[in-house]
Amino acid sequence: MTTFLHTDADLQAGLTQLILADPRLVPVAATAGTFGLRRREAGYAGLCAIVCGQQLSTASAGAIRERLFAAFDPFHHDTVRKARSDKLKRLGLSAAKIKSIREIGKAVAEGRIDLNAVGEMPADDAHAALVALHGIGPWTADIYLLFCLGHADAFPAGDLAVQEAARIALNLRKRPDAKALAKIAEAWRPWRGVAAHLLWAYYHVVKRREGISLQPAKTKRKPVRKHPTKKITTKRKKQNG
Repeated sequence: MTTFLHTDADLQAGLTQLILADPRLVPVAATAGTFGLRRREAGYAGLCAIVCGQQLSTASAGAIRERLFAAFDPFHHDTVRKARSDKLKRLGLSAAKIKSIREIGKAVAEGRIDLNAVGEMPADDAHAALVALHGIGPWTADIYLLFCLGHADAFPAGDLAVQEAARIALNLRKRPDAKALAKIAEAWRPWRGVAAHLLWAYYHVVKRREGISLQPAKTKRKPVRKHPTKKITTKRKKQNG
């Protein structure tokens, strides 16, 4: 049976079950404190909103989303995918993102994906159906399942904040990659989505306390010693002599 998180009460009930399944998360929940469920619009609009935010800061992504939805009202897949490229570029969309939202709209129009049906699938099946579309990678699929559908068992193993939170929370030697974290998260089924919300909340608390960063540290370059011009000239003269 597929479980969804529609309210904060659903999230808290799921958190209770998650902690019972894995007591290691008790101190994690205590540190994270109270956190709420964040939901977004589902369907084609929801997917386009997430595509807009790929590899961008929250502020930049939000500005592009606002311009996109203001430009198309109502927001329909046929209208958006048939829009001129120059119009979409003026909204701040890159060529890659324009192609993605067009291809997703085309798949919806041709019936190659039914986003309503995706909303009823188990997490793994829904994930597979989404990543089969151009422009939707694992992270985009899982974010859609979590925030647009409220899927209780979707898990973005490739999310850097979730990985870093898991490293600190579980006292791991290094940050787990997507494959390693997905394996760890098997113990959290069918509440992996709740675990993701918990780890995000935990990450933000710990980040404020410790000032951690997901960006790799810059290595300092050693200054290059330059030989004086005179010595080089002298040496060359001797060699040529």
